[in-house]
Amino acid sequence: MSHANAALTPRARLRLARLVVESNWTYAAAAKMFMVAPRTAKKWADRFRAEGVAGMDDRSSRPHLTPTKTSQQVMRRIVDVRWRKRLGPVQIAGQLGVPASTVHAVLTRCRINRLSYIDRVTGEPIRRYEHGHPGSLIHVDVTKFANIPDGGGHKFLTHQQSKRNARQTARRTGDRGDRAHQYRPRIGIAFLHTVIDDHSRVAYAEICTDETAVTAIGVLRRAVTWFAERGVIVERVLSDNGSAYRSYAWRDACAELDIIPKRTRPYRPQTNGKIERFHRTLGDGWAYARLYQSTEERNTALPGWLHFYNHHRAHSAIGGQPPVTRLTNLPGHHS
Repeated sequence: MSHANAALTPRARLRLARLVVESNWTYAAAAKMFMVAPRTAKKWADRFRAEGVAGMDDRSSRPHLTPTKTSQQVMRRIVDVRWRKRLGPVQIAGQLGVPASTVHAVLTRCRINRLSYIDRVTGEPIRRYEHGHPGSLIHVDVTKFANIPDGGGHKFLTHQQSKRNARQTARRTGDRGDRAHQYRPRIGIAFLHTVIDDHSRVAYAEICTDETAVTAIGVLRRAVTWFAERGVIVERVLSDNGSAYRSYAWRDACAELDIIPKRTRPYRPQTNGKIERFHRTLGDGWAYARLYQSTEERNTALPGWLHFYNHHRAHSAIGGQPPVTRLTNLPGHHS
């Protein structure tokens, strides 16, 4: 297909060439009719004589020879420094003695011009994957958020005010903390068990008081039921190597639900990257989005935010559409 600014399409080139070759038009006359230069008319006429109709097709503008192209040896050195030291083009250019523009061109060609494209642990380009249909794989994990003292916490208030609120909340709940260490009030932790479908990114979450195997299994059962109500049959579940997910109870529960349990490689959370990224979105969009006066107020806001995330929030990884659009379009599920 010709580019947007092309003066001639393959069909127009053929008509021009035939006027010159078969109808004996001059180059100038044919060029005037198609509003191009005479040398352009000559080029297509010569190509028609040599190659026929096939010669009218588009060709790559890439040169046959590029004697000034960066050598493979220099490219390997640039990539090696990028992976090992995570330096920018200017710093790499200073170390290797090549122009910074050359370094940037090599990094772009190798698709590692942004550090976000490189795995933080291995230094290798990130390899993304996606299962082919909803339910083929779900990711499960637990993230923790500190409970909010009555009146608000330190994210939006001063340190002194949040400390006073925490003391009053701890006094009200009967837990005054450890007096041996400058009176540190304990207001507790919320354990958020999250489940996300690999293909659609549809998410399910529950706020619990612990992360034991019994609690994790209960969340899994309810999540499977929740997905089934939306036409999704869960086939596999991917978790990290937490004690709850390594337990025999978790294995037996998965067998009962006819789900294949899988775990990530130790010390490599990138394997479960979709749910790790969801946790960041969850924190920005819900947990730390505004000033909450209490833990209860924040907990009450979670179902509404999850509905917004699943049904209305544009997701960049799935073409700017909400996650629910990748599920079966059952009545009432996309509103």
